[in-house]
Amino acid sequence: MGVKPSSRGCFGWFIVAVILALIIGAIVYTVKKKSEKSEGPAPIPGPPGATDKKYADALKIATQFFDIQKSGKLVDNKISWRGDSALRDGSQAKLDLSKGMYDAGDHMKFGLPMAFTATVLSWAILEYGDQMDVVNQLEPSKDSLKWITDYLINAHPEANVLYIQVGDPDTDHGCWDRPEDMTEKRPLTQVNTSFPGTDVAAETAAAMASASLVFKSDSTYSSTLLRHAKELFTFADKYRGLYSESIPEVATYYNSTGYGDELLWAASWLYHATGDKSYLQYVTGQNGKLFAQWGSPTWFSWDNKLAGAQVLLSRLTFLGIKDTSNSGLQMYTKTAEAVMCGLIPDSPTATKSRTDGGLIWVSQWNALQHPVASAFLAALYSDYMLSSGTAKISCNGDSYKPSDLRKFAKSQADYVLGNNPMKMSYLVGYGENYPQYVHHRGASIPTDATTGCKNGWKWLESKEPNPNEATGALVGGPFLNETFVSNDRNNSMQAEPSTYNSALIVGLLSGLVTTSSVVQSFT
Repeated sequence: MGVKPSSRGCFGWFIVAVILALIIGAIVYTVKKKSEKSEGPAPIPGPPGATDKKYADALKIATQFFDIQKSGKLVDNKISWRGDSALRDGSQAKLDLSKGMYDAGDHMKFGLPMAFTATVLSWAILEYGDQMDVVNQLEPSKDSLKWITDYLINAHPEANVLYIQVGDPDTDHGCWDRPEDMTEKRPLTQVNTSFPGTDVAAETAAAMASASLVFKSDSTYSSTLLRHAKELFTFADKYRGLYSESIPEVATYYNSTGYGDELLWAASWLYHATGDKSYLQYVTGQNGKLFAQWGSPTWFSWDNKLAGAQVLLSRLTFLGIKDTSNSGLQMYTKTAEAVMCGLIPDSPTATKSRTDGGLIWVSQWNALQHPVASAFLAALYSDYMLSSGTAKISCNGDSYKPSDLRKFAKSQADYVLGNNPMKMSYLVGYGENYPQYVHHRGASIPTDATTGCKNGWKWLESKEPNPNEATGALVGGPFLNETFVSNDRNNSMQAEPSTYNSALIVGLLSGLVTTSSVVQSFT
């Protein structure tokens, strides 16, 4: 009869193996934690380095859409199928409102999104002008900005009067014609003390204050912009009210959901432009408590500027004001950090508002606005961290580096440029496969066609691709299921570009085209 082998020896070795594994694991964990603690911030970037060809090429294309959208008597026109248009805009009020830019695929001049376009474009130039210059896009961007600010100056003829719309949207959207051939009436809409528009007036103040910094080398023009910015901010703050409540007709197209964000946004830019601490006190004091929604991340867009204001004010904490006793300023920075934590995909607080392909997805209409805006803010915040020697942010106990934010920003840009399930570039003119049926009147009608208001509809309904390329247009983008109806020009939800989308993509691409340290101060 055989002897049954003892199991004690095997069990003993098992215990030894477990103990050794625990010891080794503890050593690895300790080494890792020490490494994390000893890891300092990434090196502070110097002047612009080597360019990334993908983003450089895309930036050169994106800036061209501003030329396509210009109204008025065109100077040094680079778009073969565009010509002078709307030369009499504003004439009934003895104003020259011929400049500015058309909003989207239509011929309306909507003041709120146009001013937002100018503010974002100014911000991009101020932060990334040296990077734009490396690929020869700084001067074209400044020219486009001035085309808008020239219009905004003329739209503000009195301290408490601001013209916020040119054209009747119902009439305008009842036509399909080229801007050069418009014959429909172009009525003007204004906000004033009887019909206030805090939101649009404050956004216009932000646009002028930020642009005054862009054009500071021209002291006369810069001073003019700053004077208008101050007057408009005072008007906006004193006579409070939503412009879409004062003028209900505008609510159909650009309904404003609040004005507190624009007041904080404008005051933030005025502080950067003037150094006047009363503006800083405005945003960190009672108005901050009322409007800033500290601790609650929001999406940056033409309608809600809170995330933009939070990132802009965090700049002061990173690069400017070192007085940590300003609790209001610290709250903006903490909220900006919460916004960033929501964007990083593997953060514990990451937003679930994404497509399966990783695109931030908030709205079915003009879906690309929010991801591109979010990526622009992430690129800025990453650069603030790098330029200030800040190693990491904490998201519910997990640490993330500037490179994590930049990786997110690149992921959104890359999706737009073709790294998506459709393998389609949503930036017209970039790559091999991009939208050919853009919802844009001027692009859809041949230059030799004779059309009036009503007989141009055949070009909207045409089954042929657009005869003119809307180069640089960032279209609305995909549905949540990441599909895109590419052969329907009347699909305005997906196929219509907007001027403010262009400002956001130009800002994002400018931040990615190369790396450099951001300026310590805009002044």
